[in-house]
Amino acid sequence: MGVNLKSIIITIGLFMFFISCGQRKKEAKTTVENTEKVQGKLVVYQVFTRLFGNTNTTNKPWGTIEENGVGKFNDFTDRALEEIKDLGVTHIWYTGVPHHNVITDYTKYGISNDDPDVVKGRAGSPYAVKDYYNVNPDLAVNVENRLEEFEALIERSHKIGLKVIIDIVPNHVARNYKSISKPEGVRDFGEDDDTSVAYNVNNNFYYNPDESFKVPHWEGGYVPLGGEKNPLADGNFDEAPAKWTGNGSRLSQPNFNDWYETVKVNYGISPEGSKDFDELLDGFENENYKKHFEFWQDKPVPNSWIKFRDIALYWLDKGVDGFRYDMAEMVPVEFWSFMNSSIKMKNPDAFLLAEVYNPALYRDYIKKGKMDYLYDKVQLYDTIKHIIQGNGKTDNIPPILDELKDIEHHMLHFLENHDEQRLASPDFAGNAEKGKPAMVVSATLTTAPTMIYFGQEVGEDGSEDAGFGSPTRTSIFDYVGVPAHQRWVNNKKFDGGQLSESEKELRDFYKRLLNFTISSSALAGKYQDIHLFNRKNTEHYGDKVFSFVRCSEAEKLIIASNFDAVNHQQFNLQIPQIIIESWGMTNGTYQVEDQLYHQFLGQLLVENNVGSLQMQLKPLESFILRIQ
Repeated sequence: MGVNLKSIIITIGLFMFFISCGQRKKEAKTTVENTEKVQGKLVVYQVFTRLFGNTNTTNKPWGTIEENGVGKFNDFTDRALEEIKDLGVTHIWYTGVPHHNVITDYTKYGISNDDPDVVKGRAGSPYAVKDYYNVNPDLAVNVENRLEEFEALIERSHKIGLKVIIDIVPNHVARNYKSISKPEGVRDFGEDDDTSVAYNVNNNFYYNPDESFKVPHWEGGYVPLGGEKNPLADGNFDEAPAKWTGNGSRLSQPNFNDWYETVKVNYGISPEGSKDFDELLDGFENENYKKHFEFWQDKPVPNSWIKFRDIALYWLDKGVDGFRYDMAEMVPVEFWSFMNSSIKMKNPDAFLLAEVYNPALYRDYIKKGKMDYLYDKVQLYDTIKHIIQGNGKTDNIPPILDELKDIEHHMLHFLENHDEQRLASPDFAGNAEKGKPAMVVSATLTTAPTMIYFGQEVGEDGSEDAGFGSPTRTSIFDYVGVPAHQRWVNNKKFDGGQLSESEKELRDFYKRLLNFTISSSALAGKYQDIHLFNRKNTEHYGDKVFSFVRCSEAEKLIIASNFDAVNHQQFNLQIPQIIIESWGMTNGTYQVEDQLYHQFLGQLLVENNVGSLQMQLKPLESFILRIQ
């Protein structure tokens, strides 16, 4: 939800334990061993749906839909989807699909206008959902048929071989939530609430019964719509009694920095913090989703739980293959047990990804909440970002892997998403090339999925001033063009025809890397650190280099990356005896070949059961070396 969280880097001590990539088991350092059956790496392509097909290059701050343009569902043609699939993508996350608040007038279609005083930007936040049973009218060529156009996009995506993910935002909804598309018998959020009390277990919202909502005091020179006159932009929004705000603020007049455009959903937790629902039994974190589903069958649950479960099942019936849950940690884990077990009973293969930033909650939301994947933001992402920016050492990566070894498969990796700064933005790396070693490490380090954000693969820098918010992050609030991405779109030919040579080379790098990750058996196998061993024992091996090995029965990889943007790195990389023995290798020489560009062909020398490999890494260069 556009949340900026302070980076947290958790450093913990290393210890010794066992690994097996072949027939033999030996003691080793800092090993991640996945105990689940993993079929292969997955790659998620997050695309901001309304920006993807927009070829308008005007980019006027606070520009209207007519001035700045907007992309449509129909822009995802077979050709476009084929190119995304061929990039090495398995799942596509269409961000901003559910009908959220917008300023564009759609009243002739029976859609009420939205008040600029409680809408961020002109195109609106995708996380202020107004109607969960329909889609954003901006995205349709024919607004009356907007749902059918999205259903056709789901079908096209499936035909190409892509699984479809959309957002669900259980923590909050738009202040003016009202579904005009809900199925018969479905009641709106808040429709049956007792608004005379602050809290009731079956109220969907929390209230300040004797107060009315007041619009925040605008700060920093902000005014809605950039100051453009609008009959609804009058500093007032009719809401009586006032509801609590999405980020938990209980003020009837929230702060400008609160999520004032949204209201907090009540999940049966009283203002004092007591839970008015059953809690999971001890040991239930070890039970499967079927047991969790059975647990809730004879128990009363708050009304909001039922509403969101029914929303999820509705979209599964439309063909959606999974969900990304916004700010999942702000909703009790028991709800997720109820919600996700219901989803898995309908589709056991559903892809469930949650935005959780508190490492202390990771295991609860995975094991009790039955999440498939969580963002690995505050540990791996933040650490890699510091390394890219020259403020951190690669020595900080192995302890993270050690800390998360029991849940490594569930910790999705990314370097960009809609909340984070673009790699190429000056406040992050200032140069997309600096993301190359980070991308290799992020994509090959564990068995977890990799996610990239549209435009990342061509070096988009997020420098456009679209209106609400500030540059470095591609705006999710306004109508805007995405220049580097538009050069790849090339007037909807989707062939990269307008890309510069460096942008083409960058996309080629991503394509090579991602396709390798989804086809490599070793990346669905074991990880073992060799970085700390080489830091201790190898001359000229510094803290801007990172190396590790991955292996399966069929494939053994040595991966080495140079995060230094200026200096070459030359050293004799060593593979410890414990790994050589676990691989069943005897003294001798073994050919190794780079799997990205196939330009490096070297020899791994094994003497006295220790391997050595002469390495020369150019600035920002990485090798994924397969032992022949």
